[in-house]
Amino acid sequence: MMPEGDRDRFEALLGWSFRDEAVVAQALAHRSWCAEHPEVASNERLEFLGDAVLGIIVTDHVYRTYPALQEGHLAKVRASVVNADVLAEVATRIELGPCLALGKGEDASGGREKTSILSDALEAIIAAVYLDGGLEAARSVVMKLFGERIADAASGPGGDDYKTRLQELAAQRFEKLPRYQVSDEGPDHAKRFFATVLIGGEPRGRGEGGSKKQAEQAAARAAWRWLSLQGTEGADGPKGTDEADAGEAPGRVGAEGAPGEGPPSDGTRAGSAMGGTNAGAT
Repeated sequence: MMPEGDRDRFEALLGWSFRDEAVVAQALAHRSWCAEHPEVASNERLEFLGDAVLGIIVTDHVYRTYPALQEGHLAKVRASVVNADVLAEVATRIELGPCLALGKGEDASGGREKTSILSDALEAIIAAVYLDGGLEAARSVVMKLFGERIADAASGPGGDDYKTRLQELAAQRFEKLPRYQVSDEGPDHAKRFFATVLIGGEPRGRGEGGSKKQAEQAAARAAWRWLSLQGTEGADGPKGTDEADAGEAPGRVGAEGAPGEGPPSDGTRAGSAMGGTNAGAT
């Protein structure tokens, strides 16, 4: 059983408070834990169910919300959300990793930050919400976690490629191309990457991820969203803008956590900014 404080924070970030202790315990149980505790069922069956639940919720949403999109574009929008990298990023954002029950070896090798483990576990959690509260509860959680990404992906070609979008915006606004600075920390089996994107020598966004690509995309997303809210102040860039005006507070991206919004503050990294609501059934 995870510490009560970790459980409360995870449920707040997820947007659902579980009533069935057995189903959430199973959703958090990786097979490596079950190998050491044979009496415990792993989350693999729930992962199978959660994949289907996530798929139908996202598919139904994009079909109903974007009637002008053709089948090919609808499929791309769904694929931009229903994939392992994005699932792992969202799992990191809601701090799912620390809640997992892992075997000693998997835990020691950085399993709490592995894309495959995090993405599978998030699908299992979605299934657990579905079993605990029904389809509407699952829909509420899925849209809370993925709604913004779906809207971004549906906005047009390259909608979820923020490096491309930022490059176009920077060329238009500043007549300069973004430049990325990337560093990494940790052992090879659990390395974390941290990216800062600079435009005209000024830092405009930071991001974090389990790969260089993820970190750069997170930094580009943070910069693009912030710059998009600034209007057209001119080539010198936004003036006198409080970071809080950029919408959400800086977030982190994991293997992504969600990227932060707004320009980076000197000497700081993006931290989790997700607020939580109890979407419990009434």
